[in-house]
Amino acid sequence: MPITNKTIILVVDDFESMRKVTSNQLQAIGANSKNILQAKDGAEALRVLRNHPVDIVLSDWNMPVMTGLDLLIAVRADAKLSHMPLVMVTAEAERSRVEQAIANGVSGLLVKPYSPVALADRVNKALSWRPRKINSVEATVEHAIEPSASVQSKEATRPTILVVDDTPDNLHLMSQLFKDEYRVRIAHNGEKALEICTSNSPPDLVLLDIMMPDIDGFEVAKRMREHPNSETIPVIFVTAMTDQDARLKGLELGAVDFVTKPIDPTVLIPRVRNFIRFVNLRKQLQADYDDMLEMAKLKEDVDHITRHDLKGPLAGVIGMVQAMADDGSTNRKQFEQLKLVEETALQVLNMINLSSELFKIETGRFKLDAQPVKIGDILRRIVEVSRTTYNEKHLTVSVDTDVAAVGDEPLQSIGDAMLCYSLFQNLIKNSCEAAPEKTRVVVTLVDENPILIKIQNKGTVPGAIRERFFEKYVTQGKPGGTGLGTYSARLLAEAQNGQIALDVSDEENTTTITVSLPRLMEVDAKKTT
Repeated sequence: MPITNKTIILVVDDFESMRKVTSNQLQAIGANSKNILQAKDGAEALRVLRNHPVDIVLSDWNMPVMTGLDLLIAVRADAKLSHMPLVMVTAEAERSRVEQAIANGVSGLLVKPYSPVALADRVNKALSWRPRKINSVEATVEHAIEPSASVQSKEATRPTILVVDDTPDNLHLMSQLFKDEYRVRIAHNGEKALEICTSNSPPDLVLLDIMMPDIDGFEVAKRMREHPNSETIPVIFVTAMTDQDARLKGLELGAVDFVTKPIDPTVLIPRVRNFIRFVNLRKQLQADYDDMLEMAKLKEDVDHITRHDLKGPLAGVIGMVQAMADDGSTNRKQFEQLKLVEETALQVLNMINLSSELFKIETGRFKLDAQPVKIGDILRRIVEVSRTTYNEKHLTVSVDTDVAAVGDEPLQSIGDAMLCYSLFQNLIKNSCEAAPEKTRVVVTLVDENPILIKIQNKGTVPGAIRERFFEKYVTQGKPGGTGLGTYSARLLAEAQNGQIALDVSDEENTTTITVSLPRLMEVDAKKTT
């Protein structure tokens, strides 16, 4: 979906002049000035986004009050704004910070200074990008390596030099000097030079004569600095003027160098190469950022497809194993082997959920597809597996659920069954690991609204980490512990509109974790049927 005069764009920058420049550039590529909104920082941008329809955000990185990165994180965490395209405009060169922006779902990265063509390209890509529905990993990879329609030819990607001089011999000489290394354009007067420089395909460097009729080189440079398409183009004055006043005036107008006439190729060529090297470095930085963003999107697509392709068959395996264990035709040894298969499959499922859904939850991109979940069945399955797993500790692992009357529907929550598997497997595993040998781990399902699931074990959480128990990487006295189990449990509970709490009793020497999940009400049940 390319930018049109109906596209509503929010420009975020703490400098009013930069907001105006960006607005002018957006109008030059098709935007309507009435549909360009502005904000001076991330906090003001959020207020605009929550009160006004916006199609895309262009945000500077470093701003007071709220930075562009903080704005990105806030947008991705807001359910109503999470799919909003956001392009970060930056001169940032730290790879780690760029990776942080990509990890938080930035839609595009635009390196300053940039041309209107680059701006249009990044904006149009961000507006057009949607999560792709692809049937296989191979299709994703093929899609990623297909040549883009916007890929330019080798000739078109060579740096462009504009030579401006009213003397044909000088134009010919400089054109011949650089034609083998660069694309060379020529202008025999200031008017033509300005037309080329302010176009949507401006040159990378201008070699500009000063003494020309009608519009001299100083006036050309001045007007270049007043136009958003040409204000950042490096200018080298090539002139017979050698006085200090002329040099100072040129520097004030943004000249990067002076070369005197008659032209000495041994002086001019290396100076041009030096500035073109800078231009190429900036272009390479933009290309690197584009590659990083594309690879991140490709990795996310491949990961999503791989996980999706794994979860379906794995859920089928779990279902078949559970059915075989329940049909009563297996002997004790076969039953135990089936439980081991079930345990392994649940552990793999847990890892898949944690590696995919947690990242989405952390970055505000998870969308819950709430369905009825038979919590009692899930708890019983996990407890049965846990008894086998922790048999050597001689633990008594039990589950106490409110039993419905004959003919009544079983107690159900409204959430995601796979996330519930991961949530309670983590918590019950954590309790069994923390419980001393020959003690009890009790899982209790309470028939209330919301539904309460209490997991209690003997032993207490160390006092130093109780306040931070559900935070990331918090662990103590647990060899090999990562501190991610309880953290992930909190995220999985909250992602299903639930809550989780810790209660420690030093007097009774017990630790209880309580999870509350929304109960499936009669009206919800009718909607899902």
